Amino acid sequence: MIVLRPATDPDSMETATSAQLRARYVLDNLFVPGELSGVYSFEDRMLIAGAAPIAGVDIVFDTEVIHSKAALERGELALARRELGVVNVGAPGVVVVDGEEHELDLFDAVYVGLGHEVSFRGDGARFYCMSVTAHRSEPTVRIPHASIDPLILGDEAKASRRRLYRYVWDGGHPSCQLQFGVTVVEGGSVWNTMPPHLHDHRTEIYFYTGLAAGERVVHLMGQPGRTRHVLLSDDQAVISPCWSIHAGAGTSSYAFIWAMAGENNDYGDLTPLALEGL
Repeated sequence: MIVLRPATDPDSMETATSAQLRARYVLDNLFVPGELSGVYSFEDRMLIAGAAPIAGVDIVFDTEVIHSKAALERGELALARRELGVVNVGAPGVVVVDGEEHELDLFDAVYVGLGHEVSFRGDGARFYCMSVTAHRSEPTVRIPHASIDPLILGDEAKASRRRLYRYVWDGGHPSCQLQFGVTVVEGGSVWNTMPPHLHDHRTEIYFYTGLAAGERVVHLMGQPGRTRHVLLSDDQAVISPCWSIHAGAGTSSYAFIWAMAGENNDYGDLTPLALEGL
């Protein structure tokens, strides 16, 4: 099931309770066995979902919330006006695009341009899906995690050493507006995206994975100088609107999948923030 999540005003964050923050921004229960489950956010019309196939049953990427009534009546594909990124965060599985099978191991990805039919199979696989609106089609491609040369960021002395794997971005495989990749925080480090920044023209959604049972990431968000936080466990995601910072510190090793959409796909279009301004 796909749940609708309205866009939010920055002023509403400062006075929200912890429960309200979670209701507005945290995405959980993404991997329901045998289902496509997730959230359609009105922040840049991003759809985030999880597909957890079971033995003998394929899951089709299709949902009524992204169709008009007329589109439903004519049987329009879910990706008729959208593009899709998929990253496997479970056991090996298969993404099927127009009948062509793409085998994915852990952290392997597939990008699918608009106009295609997509389904998922593989008992134990968990496919994290990111879909945004698109007005042009780009080629479908399988992106093995091992094929990406990581960008090494951060500093061991500041506990922020991490490896940034950019899968789809303005310097890599082309898309209409979707960008996504994986960041792996190295052992002994805890911080991601520190110091933080803003994406004034794009929403960004973080999906945390690789956390052991009982461990958490303290995710910081909100406007600079008016920050709030939520605690996230494994397989939970959080929406960071264009006016919100995004950074976090984990209680153990972890990774996260980042996805962005908005006015452009210029990876470097961001506003750095000094820690003194938080």
